[in-house]
Amino acid sequence: MRLSTEAALDQLLSGIEQELSHAVELRHRLHAHPELAHAEEWTSAMVARELPVESVTAAGTGRVARIGAAAGRPVAVRAELDGLPIEERTDVPHRAAGGVMHACGHDVHMAALVALSRAAHAHADSLPAPLVAIFQPSEEAYPSGAEQLVREELPRIDPAAVVAAHVHPELPWGTVALDPGEVNASSDNFEITIEGEPSHGAYPHRGRDPILALAHVIVALHSQATRRIDPLQPAVLNIGVVEGGGAENVIPALARARGSLRVHRPEDRIALRQMVEEVVTAVAAAHGCRGGTTIVAGEPALCNDPVIAASARGLLSRAGLQAAPEWRSCGSDDFAFFGELAPLAMGFVGLDGAPGFKTRPLHHPELLPPDGAVAAVARVQAVLYVAAASSVAQA
Repeated sequence: MRLSTEAALDQLLSGIEQELSHAVELRHRLHAHPELAHAEEWTSAMVARELPVESVTAAGTGRVARIGAAAGRPVAVRAELDGLPIEERTDVPHRAAGGVMHACGHDVHMAALVALSRAAHAHADSLPAPLVAIFQPSEEAYPSGAEQLVREELPRIDPAAVVAAHVHPELPWGTVALDPGEVNASSDNFEITIEGEPSHGAYPHRGRDPILALAHVIVALHSQATRRIDPLQPAVLNIGVVEGGGAENVIPALARARGSLRVHRPEDRIALRQMVEEVVTAVAAAHGCRGGTTIVAGEPALCNDPVIAASARGLLSRAGLQAAPEWRSCGSDDFAFFGELAPLAMGFVGLDGAPGFKTRPLHHPELLPPDGAVAAVARVQAVLYVAAASSVAQA
């Protein structure tokens, strides 16, 4: 029997409540045994054992499970499998060891999606649309697990929408950021190579100094980024690695730097890429050196579907949550790749002020979302699933 949107959500929320104690225990197991991107074998198997239906492998270590036989195209809900190469610095019994850590909430997202999947399976006959649970590998590293899923698995599934929830320590506890349009930035990496002429440091006029040229390139890049992009639009250029030389009194033959570019608008993405190449070539030449740039394209900007976002915002109160003030960032997520095939929506679940939570940024060695975040994320996943099923899947 087809339920109203509100009744379908209430049914799922009730089912999630019954699954929470088990989901929290699962979260502890997942948190204690994180695995890096492309190597999530144990994590994938653990999640598969907890799902109420048989899952299939996808994109390497990923898992995909379809729940419900309702008519219409399914709505996919995504969680991430991988951890980060970070040594955990918390003191909980389920802390991770060995230099790998779930420092971005992926353990919470997985446990929440298992809870939602089990609740949905218990009410499979009354789901508003089939639910496809996607446990995606390699969100934190290239090649992207989401991009591989889009190429290999998602066309067969043909989702009407793909939704997700992600914890965020900058947003207040009990709130969810669910805004239409671009909410995360695109991300591209680049490598700069400056070739000079080596010489003894006492005779700089005999050589061409690539380190000096690279220093001027870095300053010029930061300056030009503010002159190429509308100041009312978000844009970030960051240089994270600088390499060159091996001795104090030697002008080396080569210097390198690596960095990233983040913007919300596609036209700004093109402009920043072109700017990097122009600056590197011209500034290096001005120093008698040769400059080269390699750009590695990453994920596009994450654009929330306005219809799904509006519908989900209207349902948050039924889940005991409220909408956060408008919030967008220059963070990035390969979830955006799913937008090549279907409308997207990601909700950011606030952690700031949660009982027992020590505020730390994402990817920090002391970031530890409270167990209550499992319930909050599962409720938001349910809200987004129902919103997408009612506003997109049945359109």
